[in-house]
Order: sequence, then C-alpha cells, then structure tokens
Amino acid sequence: MKRFGIVGFGRFGQLAAQHLCDHFDVVVHDQSDIAAAAEGIGVRAGTLADVASCDTVMLAVPVQAMAETIALIAPMIRPGALVLDVASVKMLPAKWLADALPQSVDIVATHPLFGPQSARNGLAGQPLVLCPVRGDAHHRVAAFGRRLGLKVTITTAEEHDREMAYVQALTHLIGRALVNIRIPDEALKTNSYQHLLELCGLIGDDSKELFFAIQTMNPHAADVTRRFLAEANDLLGESLAAR
Repeated sequence: MKRFGIVGFGRFGQLAAQHLCDHFDVVVHDQSDIAAAAEGIGVRAGTLADVASCDTVMLAVPVQAMAETIALIAPMIRPGALVLDVASVKMLPAKWLADALPQSVDIVATHPLFGPQSARNGLAGQPLVLCPVRGDAHHRVAAFGRRLGLKVTITTAEEHDREMAYVQALTHLIGRALVNIRIPDEALKTNSYQHLLELCGLIGDDSKELFFAIQTMNPHAADVTRRFLAEANDLLGESLAAR
C-alpha cells in the first residue's frame, strides 16, 4: 500500500485522514501532540521527515505557514513524489510549490470546497478543484477523487482565484459579519433569512486565519469586496436621501 503523508492535522487534515486511511498507509504530522488523535482515526503520527518521504504529500497547514513549510520539506521530498496543497487560494501556493520543489516532483494545487461541517454526511457530491502545476498526476488525482464520489473540476490557479473572489471572499465577508453580530433565529423569517442563518452555521467555526487568507492572499478578492462595500454604502445613502 502506498504511503500518503499529511502535514498539518487540524480539522481538514483529520477529515482527509479519515477518508484516505482505507486506501493508503497514512502518516500525519503536526507541530502539536497528535498521537492520540491519529490513533483514534487509525493512522500513524510521524516526524516531518517521515511524512515528507511518502509517495504523496498533502500540505494541510494554514496558507500563512505554507511557504515556510514548503521550504522545510523541499530537501526531504523523494524524486517522483506527488505534492498537493489544500489551501483556499491557489496562485500563491502554486508558485511557492513550483519555485521550491525539485523538477522531479509532480505538483497539483487542490482546493476541496468543503470541510468537516459541509461533509458531515459524506463526500458524495462535494466539489474538488484541481489546478495542475507540474506533471500529469492531476489525471490520477481526478480519477481517485471521482472514486470517492467527489465532483472534480480541473482549472488554472488564476481562474480558481478569480472565481473564488466571489464564491469565497465575498461570501465569507458577508457570513463572518453576520456571525459577529449574532443574527438571531427569529420565529418570523423568510426563506432568504433562513439561508443567511445556514450560511452562519456553515462558516461559524472557520478560523480567523482562514478568513484572513481568503481576503488577503487572493489577488482578485480586494476588488470584489471593495465594490460590494461601495455599492452597499451607495444603497444606504440613496435610502436615507429618499426619506
């Protein structure tokens, strides 16, 4: 059985390990003590070198720590290995991986558009985006993803970030603001308001690090959110003027 290494054993790293351990010999690593959590899932905890020497290496660390992590594992990656990341932005991680890793290493930048909350009932139908960076390993990653029931899309890192400026940056800005003001679950509510409550439920447990990464590390995000805020202010101004 091929070895699959996961660097970062937070919420998504654990979710990935749970679904991969039936198909690979999974080895995980984190800066914190994860021995008990790994044993509970049925995978092995190892050193960074143990994970980096696997056939496939997945980086499940926050984007803010990714460049440093890539630099640490680059000398340890074996020739012919496949390296993946699962960050919510793609252009920067793809560049970091391509610049730091040897030419003998295949690279696929990925974005699972789901997490433990949205995948609590399984992976079937959940979207997975693949952005080929080096080599043709994205074809077998896509095939394996489809075997797991994922809805796989192959695109470029540039196109991914352009779309995610709306799909994630704008959505998370609205959702995080609603979470912060604690909108109530009112007895009198429309379907539209129910959707806002569901949005809060989906992103309420996401970390601030994820929010900041989505907003600041996607080069297309600032323009979209700036236009949204300007339009919201204009609409409020028009409504006040109409009084």
